[in-house]
Amino acid sequence: MTLDPMRDALERIRATRGFLLPHHGVLAVALPDLHAAYEAMYRALTLEQRHLKILQKEMVWVAMLAACEEPVGTHHVAKFRAAGGTEAMAASLFRIVGWAAGARRYACLAQEWQGLFPGTPAAPEYVTGLRVLLANGVVDEGTARLALTAIHTACDEPWGLAAEIEAAYAVGVAEPCIAEAMSLAIWPRGVNPFVRATAVWLRLMQQGRVIPSPAFLAWAETPGQGRFEG
Repeated sequence: MTLDPMRDALERIRATRGFLLPHHGVLAVALPDLHAAYEAMYRALTLEQRHLKILQKEMVWVAMLAACEEPVGTHHVAKFRAAGGTEAMAASLFRIVGWAAGARRYACLAQEWQGLFPGTPAAPEYVTGLRVLLANGVVDEGTARLALTAIHTACDEPWGLAAEIEAAYAVGVAEPCIAEAMSLAIWPRGVNPFVRATAVWLRLMQQGRVIPSPAFLAWAETPGQGRFEG
């Protein structure tokens, strides 16, 4: 093998994506089959339009990457702007990111102090509190719930995730949109947090805390879903 074909391959990656990151080179040079599978998943997960609207999807991306304190992925900022994203939207998203960080504190209140404050249920207070940040109307509540669902999936925050899934159902967010928002966390954080997040959703359906559509009910009623126990 000469070096020229490899350089050509790397330049094709740059031309396709618009940029070249170091791991693209490693995969292309040493693990081309893995790189082909990686590219296919990248296209399916991030480029193809599925259930989320284009701007909505990029709003979720910006919020999730900010919440993960993830400096890689700045091309999503460009995609957010190209889709019509504004500085005012970004400001609202960053407030949502800050609000997401408080979920762990609300979870502690729910688990440890709820009996001391019986008239202040932690989950409804957490869900309602977000609406103050959305009062300017720049980001709609459904999109905010999707952003928080993605954030809590990526950050492995089950209490906040459960609260947001319930809130998303309550405001009429479609289940496929919830699923897509959660799936985006696979890219910056890997599959395992997504696995744990879907288990949270599954329990909500099985416990009757959300009412699934027929397709999602079939998932909820399928027995034997869980990790291998030997």
